[in-house]
Amino acid sequence: MKAIKGFLFDLDGVIVDTAKFHFKAWHRLASELDIPFTEEQNEELKGVSRVESLQKILDWGGKSLSADEFDRMMGLKNEWYLEFVREMNSDEALPGAVEFLEEAQKQGLAIGLGSASKNAVLILDLLGIKHYFKTIIDGNLITKSKPDPQVFDMGAKALGLDPESTVVFEDSLAGIEAALRGGFRRVGIGSADILRDAEIVVPNLAQMSPAELINQLNQI
Repeated sequence: MKAIKGFLFDLDGVIVDTAKFHFKAWHRLASELDIPFTEEQNEELKGVSRVESLQKILDWGGKSLSADEFDRMMGLKNEWYLEFVREMNSDEALPGAVEFLEEAQKQGLAIGLGSASKNAVLILDLLGIKHYFKTIIDGNLITKSKPDPQVFDMGAKALGLDPESTVVFEDSLAGIEAALRGGFRRVGIGSADILRDAEIVVPNLAQMSPAELINQLNQI
C-alpha cells in the first residue's frame, strides 16, 4: 500500500455548511416554478452540478423549460445563493476544519479541493482559508459530475499524486462513490449508515488529527 501524501477535500458539508444556503435558494426557485421541494430532496442534490440539480427539481415537479428559461433559472438560483453566501465569515467553517487544514499543511501534505461548486474560490476567500490549498478544482473546470471521479482525478494530477496516495474527504454518497471509482482512499464526513463505502467515517474533522487519520487508514 502506498504512503499517503495528500488530501482532497469536498467543500460543502466537509469544510463549510453551505447546504442551508443551497436549500434556501433551491426552495425559492422551486416555489417560483410551483414545485414542492423538501430538505430530503435537497440532500439528493449534494455534490451534484447546478444543471443536474435543476433538472432533478423539474423532473420531480413533472415540468420542463425552454433552454433560455432553464439558463435564466440557473442564474436566478445562483444570484439568490450568493446573496446568502456573501454574509459568511471565518466562523462559518465546520468544527475542526481550519485546524485540520493547518496541521496537514504543517506535516507537508499536499492539499487540494475537489468540488462541484462554481463559487468555491469565493467561499474559501470569505472563510480566509484559500492559502491552504495547492490546487482548487471546482465546477468551472470539470465537465462531469460526481459520481464520476473526474474532479478528484484532476485534483490528484494537479497535486502530482496518484489516487492510492491521496485521501478524499466527502459528505455525499455521490462523492464517496466518485472516490471509490477513481481508486482513492476515502473518508466520509457524516453518518456511517449512509456513507457505507467510506473507509473511515467521522462526524466532522474535529474528531481526529491528520496523523491519527493516516495511521488508521494504514491499518485498513
